[in-house]
Amino acid sequence: MFGRKKRNRADAEETTGAAAQPDGAAGERDAAAASAEDRENHRARGPWDESELPGERGEYLDLGALLVKPVAGVSVRLEVDQQTQEPRAVNLDFQDGSVQLQAFSAPKSSGLWDEVRAELIAGLRNDNGDPSVSRGSFGLQVDARFPATTQDGRPGYRLARFVGIDGPRWFLRAVYTGGGALPGPTAEVLDDAVRALVVVRGQDPHPPRDLLTLSVPENATVRRVDENGAEPESAPAADDAPAVQPPRRGPEITEIG
Repeated sequence: MFGRKKRNRADAEETTGAAAQPDGAAGERDAAAASAEDRENHRARGPWDESELPGERGEYLDLGALLVKPVAGVSVRLEVDQQTQEPRAVNLDFQDGSVQLQAFSAPKSSGLWDEVRAELIAGLRNDNGDPSVSRGSFGLQVDARFPATTQDGRPGYRLARFVGIDGPRWFLRAVYTGGGALPGPTAEVLDDAVRALVVVRGQDPHPPRDLLTLSVPENATVRRVDENGAEPESAPAADDAPAVQPPRRGPEITEIG
């Protein structure tokens, strides 16, 4: 009898709140209670708004909406839309991991991450991404695991870690893959690189969720690669565990030299 009640309640939660309750009602209540605290504390060590710029602007690589501070061992790439030839995302690569970054406009009165996180969870479920919510270095994050097959034919997963950061009138989305999606030194270095970013929102009016414009520096080195040419190596797996593969990147990028 008790098992049936629990099952019925779980079914109702799955049907009515799938987009907002990845771990059941209790987990979502915890997430909602923590979101206000996260908004207050998640930027205590960065990333920064242009008005909070630490140091001199010349210390950063100017990519328009994002200022990237050089970090030892971390390379910077701009991902380019094949149709418009406009940059659409910044990628930071370190060893076997990567983080893709996009900055968007956001309302003055509230952040976007709570709303975007619910939509993201629903989309990942539809794509068999097996999403779950956990607390990471930037507050609440969404972890995803996509079924995949390794090059040697073994069953494995493509892992991703989705982070949202609410700033003053902007929202920064960070998608970690490869070693960046797993706890360890690679993720720590990439997290530090994200904390060092500066978001340049500008004063122009933008509707919420408008992608803020990125730009290509004059001294950029441009090259075209196929979808496999710039892939980080898959993270090694134990013999008794499935191997891990990072999600594929797009076929065209601009690499910053």
